Amino acid sequence: MSKIIRIGTRDSQLALWQATRVKHLLKETGLDSEIVPIKSEGDLDLTTPLYAMGVQGIFTRSLDQAMLNDQIDLAVHSMKDVPLRLPKGIVEAAVLERDSPFDLLVLREKTATAFINQHPPCTIASSSLRRKSQWLHRFPDDTIEPIRGNVNTRLKKLGESKWAGAIFAAAGLERIGLRPVNAIELDWMIPAPAQGALLVVCRESDETLLRSCAKLNDERTAFCTKIERDFLSALMGGCSTPIGALAEIENEEVYFRGNISGRDGKRVLNIEKRISIELAASLGISAAHEMLADGGIELIREIEHA
Repeated sequence: MSKIIRIGTRDSQLALWQATRVKHLLKETGLDSEIVPIKSEGDLDLTTPLYAMGVQGIFTRSLDQAMLNDQIDLAVHSMKDVPLRLPKGIVEAAVLERDSPFDLLVLREKTATAFINQHPPCTIASSSLRRKSQWLHRFPDDTIEPIRGNVNTRLKKLGESKWAGAIFAAAGLERIGLRPVNAIELDWMIPAPAQGALLVVCRESDETLLRSCAKLNDERTAFCTKIERDFLSALMGGCSTPIGALAEIENEEVYFRGNISGRDGKRVLNIEKRISIELAASLGISAAHEMLADGGIELIREIEHA
C-alpha cells in the first residue's frame, strides 16, 4: 500500500496524542499516514452534561461521516465513547493494548490521601452519571457538580473553582503527562466498559487497510473489552444508564466486575465473576442476564423513569 493513510481524530490534545500513537504504530508496519483533525458534536457543546444531550456517538459521529464520505481512511477513538453498534460500512479494525482502566480523583489542593476515607461533606466535579452515582453511594453527603470540556479545560476549571476535586480517567491524564502528583486512584470505582482502551475503525470495504490494522490488535485487550461491552449491550445500557464493567486477565482466568447504580447512588447492584479464559467468551452476557434476574430490570426501569 503506497498511499498515505488519513487518520481521523478529534482535535483535543489527548485525541491528537492517541492518533499520533496509531500513526507511529502504522509506521512500524511500513505505512505512512497523516492526521486529519475533525470537530465532534461533543466538543462543540461544552455546557450540557453528556447524559442530558441524549445522543449516542456524540464524540464519534462526525468522524464516521468523514470516513463514509472518503475524507479519512480510519479513525481513532477512546473505545468507551464508541456506540455498541457501528454505522453500516464501518468496522472495528484494531483494539490497542489497554492503558489504566481506572478513574482518578484529582484534588484542587494537595490534600492527604486520607481524604478518600474520611472527609467533611464537599463538592466533587464530574459529568459522568456512572462516576456520580458510584461516588454518592460511597459518600452520600457530598455534592456532584457537572464539568465539561477536554482534559486541559477541566483541569483549568478545577483550579479556578471551589470544588474539592474532580474525577478523570487515569489513562487520559497519563497519556499526555498531566496526572497530578496528588491524584488518587479510585480502584473501588468500576470504570466504564472499555475505559482505557483505544479503538481503530475503518471502512468495511478497505480489506487491505483492515489487514494492516490487524497487526496493531492486542488480543487480550480486545477479549476483555468485548466482555465489558457485551455486558453493557445485554443490559441495554446507554449514555444515561450508570453501568460499570471491568474484565481483567489474572493467571489465565478472567476476573470480572460489573454494576448498575441508581442516579442518586442510593441503590447499586454489583456482580463479580472469576472464570477460566477458555470459558469466558460469553461472560459479559451471562453476567448481565444474572444481574437482570436479580433486580436489574427494576433498577433500569427506575433509572429510565428518572
